This record gives sequence, C-alpha cells and structure tokens, in this order.
Amino acid sequence: MSARTPSSTKALRRLFLTLFLRGRSARGLNKAQTPKSVATKLATTLILYGVLGGMAFFLYHQPVFTLSLYLHGMTFVFLGMFVAASAGEVLFNKEEGEILLHRPITARTLLWAKIGVLVEVSLWLALAFNLAGFFVGVSSSVGWVFLLAHALSTILEALLCTGFVVLTYELCLRWFGRERLDGLMTTVQVIVAVGAVIGGQIVPQLIARFGGKLQFNLHSWWIGLLPPAWFAGLDEVICRGGDASYWVLGALALIATSLVLWLAFGKLARDYETGLQTLAESSSPPTTRPGRRRWIARLVNAPPLTWWLRDSIARASFLLTAAYLFRDRETKLRIYPGLAPMLVMPVILLLQGSGRGGASTSGFSVALTGAYFGLVPLLSINLLRYSQQWQASDVFRAAPVAGPAPMCHGMRRAVAFFVTLPLTILLVLIAWLLLREKSQLLLLLPGIIALPVYGMVACVGGKAVPFSAPSEEAKSAGRGAILIGSMLVAVLIAAVVSWAWSTGWFWWLIMVELAVATAFYFLLRRSLNRVTWPSME
Repeated sequence: MSARTPSSTKALRRLFLTLFLRGRSARGLNKAQTPKSVATKLATTLILYGVLGGMAFFLYHQPVFTLSLYLHGMTFVFLGMFVAASAGEVLFNKEEGEILLHRPITARTLLWAKIGVLVEVSLWLALAFNLAGFFVGVSSSVGWVFLLAHALSTILEALLCTGFVVLTYELCLRWFGRERLDGLMTTVQVIVAVGAVIGGQIVPQLIARFGGKLQFNLHSWWIGLLPPAWFAGLDEVICRGGDASYWVLGALALIATSLVLWLAFGKLARDYETGLQTLAESSSPPTTRPGRRRWIARLVNAPPLTWWLRDSIARASFLLTAAYLFRDRETKLRIYPGLAPMLVMPVILLLQGSGRGGASTSGFSVALTGAYFGLVPLLSINLLRYSQQWQASDVFRAAPVAGPAPMCHGMRRAVAFFVTLPLTILLVLIAWLLLREKSQLLLLLPGIIALPVYGMVACVGGKAVPFSAPSEEAKSAGRGAILIGSMLVAVLIAAVVSWAWSTGWFWWLIMVELAVATAFYFLLRRSLNRVTWPSME
C-alpha cells in the first residue's frame, strides 16, 4: 500500500489541477481550447501581478530586510485572499465524496493532492509578484544568493498560508462539527480577507515611516508579531548572516510553518476525513413557523419595491437573488468574503484622509474612498453569476422569455437594495464620524453617482443571469485581478475629482458626470434589452 501512495497522490493532484484549469462544467467544453497549464489559465492575472510587483523598484537602495518585508507582506495579501477564497470549494465538494471515498485513498493523501494544487497556483501568483523583487535583490550588493534565499522563503510562506487556512477549517470541524462548518467557513474567509487588506496597508506604511532604518530589536519588538517579518528575517540570515534578532525571526518562520503543516496534514487529518464522510449526508431542513421566511415576499409587495418591480420576471429574479443572499451557504461563502475588502479599504482610506496630511492629500483619500466603493455592485453581480446549482438556470431558457434582460434587471436591483444601499449608508455614516471637515463628504458623490452605471456594466451582454455559470476555483484568482484593476480605475477617477475639488470645478464635474452617467446608463439598458439567449452548445 505504501508503494502505491506516491502514484496515487500524483494522479489525484493531476486530476484536481485539471479541474482547476478546465472548470467543472461540461457545457460548451472545447478540448482544443482547454488551458494546459496554470500560466495559460491565469495569464492576465499573472501579468497584472507582475506589473504591481514592479513597485519593488522603488526599494532598490533599501536593505535586504526592508525589501524582503515588503515583498513578503504583499505576497501574504495575495496568497491569503486566494487561499481563503478557494480552499472551501477545493476541500469540501459533495460530488467528489461520492467518487473517491469508497476507494483505498487515505484522507492525508487526498489532502496533500488538493493542497498541492493550491500551493502550485499560489506559487505562480507569488512568482509573478516577486519577479521584480528578485531582480532588485540580485542587482544589489547581495547578489544571486538573494534569489535562492527569497525563493525558499516564498515557498515556505505559501505552505504556511495554505496550511493555516486548512488548519482553521479542521479545527472548526473538530470543535463545532460539520453542521456549523458552513457558517464558520464564511466567517473565516471574511476575517482572512479583512486581515489581508489590513496587512497589505500596514507593511508599506511601516516602510514609509522607518525607511531603511526598519529593524527588529527591543525597541521594535512588535515587528516580530508580523508573519511577513519572519520570512524577511530568514532572507536576512541566509544573505548576510545577521545578528541574533534575525535568527529569531528566521527560526519563527521555520517553526511556525512546520507546526502548521504537522497539525493540518498529520494530527488533524482524521477530522478532515470525518468531514468528507458527513458532507454528502442529507439532513432534513429545520422546521420553521409558517410565514417566517416570507418577509422578502411581503417586502416586494409593498411600496416602494412594488413600483420598482412591476415586471413579473424581474420580480422573480429579485426574490431568487435575495433568497440566495440570505440562505445559500455557497453564495454567502462567495459574496461576503469578496465584499469584505470593499468595505475595509474605504475605512482605511478615510482614516488616512482624517490624519495629519495636507488638505490635498485628505481630499484625494476621501475621493478615492467614493470611487473605490462604487465598484461594490460590479463585483457583487459578477460573484452572483456562479453557483453549484447552475444547471437549474436552464429553466430560464425554457420559459417564454426572449432574452436574459429581465433576469439581469432583477438581480441588479436585488444587489442595489440588499447590498449596495446598506453599505453606502454605512460608508457615509463612517465618513461622517471620521472626517474632521464635514464638507469633504461631498467628495463621495462622484462614486455614489456612478453606482447605477457600474451595476449596468456588470450586465453587459446579458451575462448577469443569476446563478447561471458553474463554480470554478480559477475564478477566485480572477477576483483578485478584478479588485486590483478596479483599484487602478478608482485611483484615476479620484485624481480627477480631487483636482476638480481643489480648483473650484467640483460642481461642474458633478453636473457633467450626472449627464454622462444618465446617458451611459440608458444606452447600456437599451443594449441589454436587445440581447437574446445564446446557444447552449
């Protein structure tokens, strides 16, 4: 049995990697167009990560520890968000249990195969982001030893990120049982997403504040609490030897990674096996009092929603989307962790805007808050397209409906009412509490005005049919690319708004934006209403 274990692990890893690259949908599958490698599947994402990694050139003259701390800090952000968003779908899939559990495959073998895929994709993302950092480190006085040191520490970092998320899920299984794992997975992903965004802001702020004098000693002991500093210390030890403090950080990196891997893939592997066995077991739904779940229907039949949802098909799509947002486990796992950074980032920007910077810096931060937050409906609608029950969307085509427009309008309005509107009110309230100059609240207007347009952009081509596309793990990495690309667009918009505010052209900008946004909205709506159903083949 032991002699066959390596081949079983290799075959399973190839199987899960194929599912990652191809997706789980068989509809419209073209073998010739199926990606053959991770690089082919994630080419756009890797290019974007490589461009963002070019920020390392600004640290060309910094010491090894400072450069490595930045690279590891940002790598933690990308890997943490990717693994947290993908691990739930990869580790716990109902269909896999019916095929694999009756075969002579141990839970540890299955775990290592799945984790191997996550680590491989994570390393591709990390390599793309660290490519410029490798060049900067090698070009410094350290030389080629930095390439070997940083490659080793990055691999350990990827193992730690993956193992920590797996360990968290296994502990949830052990302490709370399979019944509560669904809700806990959502909570874990939200916490990791929020922590990744906050961590991505802390490291650049530390480097900007301390510059080349950033060191780990008794006066800056708190640096040892940051996991990226552990791996940066490992780079410092391998490249330069370093003093005892860096040896402590390097030892923490090795000990933490070893401990997490031992617990996740050794000690608690049996809990993962138990979770797989109970995953496919059906249980009767909890009994509820009559009328308990009808509050959404009553809300739709009352003003003002009854005026807004006059079309019966759009109303049905609205109710379907709302039901999935509040009840479906998979939808909550996808939408809430994906939206967590959209709320955390604006709060961080508002805190920066309320700091001691100049008026221009403060105005730009507030303008960037509104521009960035305007992307909430775009991301939400994109995430709500996917579902494990995507085959059920064929009923839309069987209905006497010429095109997908009514379904798209219903989902778009559900996102606007249940997601965008509450978060916008919360954002304005937070801004009102944090900003010293209340007049700067007006800088949020351009982003708020653009909200309907972003919602329509997500529906272009009739793609925003609710829950009509199969869930694919590759989409998780694509979400990171969407967030990064959206941030770049938001920065451009914020620059224009900040300039108009400082030069006295703000209200002219608002009037122009209202006219352009209104025209653009109706043009997109008219285009959507003309879309017909595409071929199912």
